[in-house]
Amino acid sequence: MDQVTAHYLHRAIDLARRGPLADPNPQVGCVLVRGDQVIGEGWHEGAGSPHAEVAALRAAGDARDATAYVSLEPCNHTGRTGPCAQALNDAGVAKVVYAQADPNATAAGGAARLRAAGIEVEHQPIETDLNRYWTYAVTHRRPFVTWKFAATLDGRSAAADGSSQWITGPAARADVQARRATAGAIIAGTGTVLADDPRLTVRGHDGNPLRVIVGHREIPPAARVKADENYLQIPTHDPLVVLHALQDREIRHAWLEGGPQVAAAFLRGGLVDEVVAYLAPALLGKGASAVGDLGIGNIAEIQRFELHEVDRVGGDVRIILSGKGV
Repeated sequence: MDQVTAHYLHRAIDLARRGPLADPNPQVGCVLVRGDQVIGEGWHEGAGSPHAEVAALRAAGDARDATAYVSLEPCNHTGRTGPCAQALNDAGVAKVVYAQADPNATAAGGAARLRAAGIEVEHQPIETDLNRYWTYAVTHRRPFVTWKFAATLDGRSAAADGSSQWITGPAARADVQARRATAGAIIAGTGTVLADDPRLTVRGHDGNPLRVIVGHREIPPAARVKADENYLQIPTHDPLVVLHALQDREIRHAWLEGGPQVAAAFLRGGLVDEVVAYLAPALLGKGASAVGDLGIGNIAEIQRFELHEVDRVGGDVRIILSGKGV
């Protein structure tokens, strides 16, 4: 890939990141260039809004004979908006360069449509974490699941009397809020809701994930998790039922906060794709474990993850682990 192409594709990726993280649609950016001049830029601002290519075309006004650099293959799908591939063709664009092929069978085929119309098309892959949750959800037909927990060094998430506020410090808790904002749903069990009365909201950042409660026990009307209508209780203990319900709602990233039995159910099912663990330099000795019974009888059955990142966050340690094959 030449330097000019790399420059404009990276610019398209940077533009894409301006779009919402937890949207059902992917983040997409587009740069229109004629000669050595940028004549239009755009990004997708969320479901129902113009796609990045259309936004860039509108900014350009006249895009005849331009090259479009797009972070994702232009769509070939009519949904809330029309196909971007057709919009580029109608605008007289001469060439399209895109970084990621569209894995969504419903929308893919834009490159072929453009080529059939006589437009030069190049696929120039760039390794990036852009749309990692969306891509996973589209290809696996379920949301990407991040399990978050906070614990002491001996793996306790609460003291023997049930108290748990706070094991970690304010910096770690603020980090949780930032990461919650990347999710379309936050999942907790009825036990956690009844014991702790959590809000399960995002504070200090944009984002309003669906609050999902798993289990059969009734949640009181005054519970803080029921503060508004952005709440769903799924009366099941089967994590696949939960994930299929969220997939039907076009949720791409689910943030799993427990408690220990709900976490164990997802782990037993092999449905945890990422672990974000906050460890406090403290000991409790006894109390609630961060995770329930995994059905492991011997060391050969141990569940292992791949270490991705270790950082100090305030007075605590954050460890990020990836599931095998993710």
